[in-house]
Amino acid sequence: MLNQKVILASTSPYRRALLARLGIPFDVVAPNVPEKPLPGENPADLALRLAITKAKAGAALFSEGLVIGSDQVAEVNGVIMGKPANRQAAIDQLTLASGNRMTLYTGLALVNITADSVQSAVEPYYVQYRELSLSQIKRYIDTEEPYGCCGSLKSEGLGITFLSELSGKDPNALIGLPLIKLTDMLSNEGMEFPVSDAS
Repeated sequence: MLNQKVILASTSPYRRALLARLGIPFDVVAPNVPEKPLPGENPADLALRLAITKAKAGAALFSEGLVIGSDQVAEVNGVIMGKPANRQAAIDQLTLASGNRMTLYTGLALVNITADSVQSAVEPYYVQYRELSLSQIKRYIDTEEPYGCCGSLKSEGLGITFLSELSGKDPNALIGLPLIKLTDMLSNEGMEFPVSDAS
């Protein structure tokens, strides 16, 4: 149980870098899951559904192991945002976010292939945007090209300059993989971490 293979079902380099921080070996596969919301689906449910679907898609490629799926959905004033399709979509997303609070919902799922079990959760994270000018938004987009980032927010780059406040239980959720919750899930599957055996 302790030496089960860990697989990350994601093509995101940000999630890969975050998972590497846990110091465990893992493989990476592309889940190839459509990310379109269902009619009437709220952002938290969308993030959770996509995370579970990605983990299960990854699990279908292996006979055993623990497969991690994750997806992030942003919401501002009731409008759901995913990754921008192009420059204009990124401009529209950041124009809407300007001066408002964005909630980032990160869905997380862990599939145990052998046990045919799924652990899942949604971790919300909140960011408050400063008032942004159109010229600021365009310069940022042209510099950072945040097309692979939910809500066009590349917070590990210049996107952090657009924010005035951050809040949530796990700062890693901002980038797209809540490591605190993931550590709990992996511990539930018998994986040991350096500080997990405190007494």
